[in-house]
Amino acid sequence: MSERASQDAPSSPAGRTGFLARLRRRLNRGDSWLTRDLGGLLRGRIDAELLEELETRLIGADVGVAATGRILADLRARVARHELADAAALERALRAAIVAILAPCARPLVIDRSVKPFVVLVVGVNGSGKTTTIGKLARRCQDESLSVLLAAGDTFRAAAIEQLKVWAERTGAGFAAQLPGADPGAVIFDALQKARALGSDVVLADTAGRLHSQSHLMEELKKVRRVIARSDPSAPHEVLLVLDANQGQNALAQARQFHAAVGVTGLVLTKLDGTARGGIAIAIAQELGIPIRYVGVGEGLDDFGEFDAEAFAAALVEGPGSAAGEGHPP
Repeated sequence: MSERASQDAPSSPAGRTGFLARLRRRLNRGDSWLTRDLGGLLRGRIDAELLEELETRLIGADVGVAATGRILADLRARVARHELADAAALERALRAAIVAILAPCARPLVIDRSVKPFVVLVVGVNGSGKTTTIGKLARRCQDESLSVLLAAGDTFRAAAIEQLKVWAERTGAGFAAQLPGADPGAVIFDALQKARALGSDVVLADTAGRLHSQSHLMEELKKVRRVIARSDPSAPHEVLLVLDANQGQNALAQARQFHAAVGVTGLVLTKLDGTARGGIAIAIAQELGIPIRYVGVGEGLDDFGEFDAEAFAAALVEGPGSAAGEGHPP
């Protein structure tokens, strides 16, 4: 890792501040934030028409019907109690309502150092960013003085194996792979044996991308999970689902299906720099309550950080005008 990358790592205070600023800028490009120009719609008080406009914006941001209903119920109750006198008060209340949904899910991945190796099985659909996420996680583990082995369980694509190998070389992680077409369960089982022999702290296991609707491939993923458990009954210790935020409500459908199939224990939301509809995080938190471990806002190593409910809500609600989460009480 370069000296600059090390200095700017999101795990450091300076790196974290920089990451939150990038989240703020990239999640809301242009004029897409939820409260844009709401003040101009006020006619002396917050009325039903204004709340209907806000409801439309929430649905359009992929917040989903259930979460939107919860948020609007909270806002209407506050209006009835005469707690919201102006647009600024509405903005604060909206942000607080979103944080209330997201905060229980803002739980970063914690590696149990007493478990060796700690096995993370990474799953998701094609193109969601699984392999890149694994590389960035490997870098974070290395920064925390954890030795890592990457297991190339995506055996359907030779390019996937090569891509993971590049990440292993780039991060200094160990690497385990077999020829393309090999049985994915066998690859990961052998990788666990190698990790034990090397004394590796963490195994990050890649899997082939598959659509959540492809039942035969989901069954194969269940088999991979069972094979891992035969090697270590407590493993995998984390099943990390990588979701492309550009998929909107389809990402929620993916989360439902993967969770039902393999018991997802954590989420990574990627490509938030390519969408103004980051509200899908709220929809998933409302319905499934799965911990959101990390978010990604770009391709760089430093464009990946722990999910922060306050900062995320600020980016959705207030737009890119100032540093995320600074100076805005909930």
